[in-house]
Amino acid sequence: FMVRRLREAGAVIVGKTNMHELAAGITSVSSLGGQTLNPYDPSRNPGGSSGGTGAAVAASFAAAGMGSDTCGSIRIPSANNNLVGLRGTSGLSSRTGIIPLSHTQDIGGPLARSIADLALMLDATVGRDPADATTAASEGHIPSSYRAGLHADALKGARIGVLKSLFGSEPEDEEVSGIVHGALDAMQKQGAELVDVNLPGLEDLLNGSSVIDAEFKFDLMDFLAQFPNAPVHSLKDIIDRGLYHAELESTFTRRDAGDARETDAYRRARVRRATVRDRVLGEMTEQRLDALAYPVLRRRPASIGEPQRGTNCQLSPSSGLPAMSLPAGFTDDGVPIGVELLGAAWSEPELLSLGYSYEQTVHPRRAPWTTPDLVGGRAPLPRSAGGSLSLRGAPVNARFTLLDDVARSRLSFTFVPTPGSTIESATIRRGANGAIVAVLLTPSDTALVGEMPISAAARQALAGGEAVVEVRTTRGDVLTASITFLK
Repeated sequence: FMVRRLREAGAVIVGKTNMHELAAGITSVSSLGGQTLNPYDPSRNPGGSSGGTGAAVAASFAAAGMGSDTCGSIRIPSANNNLVGLRGTSGLSSRTGIIPLSHTQDIGGPLARSIADLALMLDATVGRDPADATTAASEGHIPSSYRAGLHADALKGARIGVLKSLFGSEPEDEEVSGIVHGALDAMQKQGAELVDVNLPGLEDLLNGSSVIDAEFKFDLMDFLAQFPNAPVHSLKDIIDRGLYHAELESTFTRRDAGDARETDAYRRARVRRATVRDRVLGEMTEQRLDALAYPVLRRRPASIGEPQRGTNCQLSPSSGLPAMSLPAGFTDDGVPIGVELLGAAWSEPELLSLGYSYEQTVHPRRAPWTTPDLVGGRAPLPRSAGGSLSLRGAPVNARFTLLDDVARSRLSFTFVPTPGSTIESATIRRGANGAIVAVLLTPSDTALVGEMPISAAARQALAGGEAVVEVRTTRGDVLTASITFLK
């Protein structure tokens, strides 16, 4: 339905993107499409399940994109890719044609590089669909134009509740918490009033309010029944034929275990959802809040192959209330972080204006280094640079060569100690006493020659002239030299 509406509005559909298999995760791994990479750091995941859309829009493969959100699948890729993304009020947009994960929680929506583009996509895609009964609730709640209704001064006088319990209390949460608080401080400087909000017991309510496990097996079966000639007709068929990525095995097995559509656990989850909605709306009304704010993820995007921890995805789908992800800033090594604003039912125009007001002053968009500007309409040619260093303090030399090929940067190195000098370790730091961004040699390495991929953190240090090679010898010498390759 939404794709048809886009075409009717004149949009050019470039293609389909990779996603986490059957929308069943937030790192975007698939047995058909493989692992989607984050364009800001290809060693990290792009979020999910709509991670392909997030990566593609961030990399400017297209002007904007569409995703689906059951528990964060629009908002998490937006956060991980320095984008804006909206999960609307339940019923705002049609689910027709979307393979279901949970009919109660599913909704489709846009991801874009700016609020104006996000609003443009909403104007083209929302509204009533006779084939999806939930969209009847949107009548009377959709403005003539979301884009025309954007207000650059919307933060002046806005009351934003800072939902403390969703910031996390573990040491691993501190980095993201600081970045999100920085974004909220920027909103405060533009006239917003920040109000600390505590909802005791909210996390326990949220933990038992998801209905994905109860609905997925049966929703997928109903969807596949529309296609009698499909090669599979159920989740069990997919499992039995091994048509899934290995990372999904335990998830699919668990979700296929239920035999009944209606269970006590499912009923309890629905009661919890109603309680979550009442608690949130009651607090917003009592405190006269325009939105609640919290991190999209409490932790930075995980490395490829590692589980992603710290999601705050459940509040919006459990309450049925709209939530928007905004770019909050970047980690020290250049990975995007998102802040989420949740509003009352059908408050999408207000949420968009809050984001627009923030965007006009902060200008959070930063293009990923993996997709540089085209040269004559083509991708730039690989470039290489190299040189020799004499490390200060002792008779050791080093030779480096950097090959920079868009999304793949590799550094080759050779250390040449003089007779009588033995190297114990070699690293690249961000500044003389800064964090280590690359380990070149460890005490267990016998060869003094090697090649390694350059992480986003090391690349950032090299480009900014902050990179310092540090070599330690077995006799206790600490030798350093500055190195700069990228401009």
